[in-house]
Amino acid sequence: MPSRLLSGLTMLLLVNGLLCVPQLKADSIGMVTGSQAGTYIQFGQDIAKVARNADLDILVKESEGSLDNIRRLVSRENAALGIVQSDVLGFLSRSTDSQVRHVAARLRLIFPFYNEEVHLFARKQIRHFEDLAGVRVVVGMQGSGNWLTSNNLLRLVNVTPAERIELPPPEAVSAVLRGDADAMFYVAGKPVKLFTAVGELQKDPQYASLVQDVHFIPLNHETMLREYVASAIGASDYAWLEGSVPTVAVKAVLISFDFSGRSNSYAQQRCEQLGRLGKAIRANFAELKQTGHPKWREVDLDQEIGIWKRDTCSQLARPRRPLQTEDDLLRAISDILKGKGQGR
Repeated sequence: MPSRLLSGLTMLLLVNGLLCVPQLKADSIGMVTGSQAGTYIQFGQDIAKVARNADLDILVKESEGSLDNIRRLVSRENAALGIVQSDVLGFLSRSTDSQVRHVAARLRLIFPFYNEEVHLFARKQIRHFEDLAGVRVVVGMQGSGNWLTSNNLLRLVNVTPAERIELPPPEAVSAVLRGDADAMFYVAGKPVKLFTAVGELQKDPQYASLVQDVHFIPLNHETMLREYVASAIGASDYAWLEGSVPTVAVKAVLISFDFSGRSNSYAQQRCEQLGRLGKAIRANFAELKQTGHPKWREVDLDQEIGIWKRDTCSQLARPRRPLQTEDDLLRAISDILKGKGQGR
């Protein structure tokens, strides 16, 4: 990975008293999410709605993405919760900077959410991922999940663009449509409003011709699939597409700073709040799938995600694994009658 990226990451993580335990009032819970055009902030708003049933006030905050969220999560800001991409933990854990690795060790998984598809939106002369070599590519704003994943994918396939442009998503789409950039990365759960809007441009004679010159690039390289999940983008996601385009995905996850095992009143209150939040999400999970963002229907709250450690505070409400069959039940009863599994 280029040294510029590592130095940029280190600066992001060391700013604003990174390694200090927050001492703010814990009456409300700040949740850092993503851009207004993305899925993170909609998930945050869904969670804030059901959290009110547990008398929890969650402040949903816009952000620049995954790395920005982690910086804010462990700073003195009121940001006890964050939604990030799952590949961010490995990214941090592999850092040569011990302070960055220390931050990674203190992050915890509250709940896994959904797959986030990588949208590689490009001019039609760009046909394959390798074609990004020597052209202008928007990699996202430094500190964002787009920036992290785009640079990670470029590294995995050993592709070097002529220019790595840092722009927020709406400006990036505009740059590609106008030909000011050749391609852009955007990581978000499909369907994304940003690319739905591209289809709407077809109805405007002023912009219709621009849409004819762009498409999504297939992402199915063998080296990508070692770290990412295979997925696809198609006409059912964006009506202006023809056919299906293979891509890769990361998992969106709700995370927190590790508040367990700490004796100060702030950490204890946060831990208690996370416990109530965990119960509220589980109790209202059916409602979230029915009335929340469509991606809630893909969520498995108990799915284990790679190297992530579960947050202790929020898992107090995690149900025991149920007995699967009648035979299991009979064996359990038999063990009880024989005195197995009981204290003596």
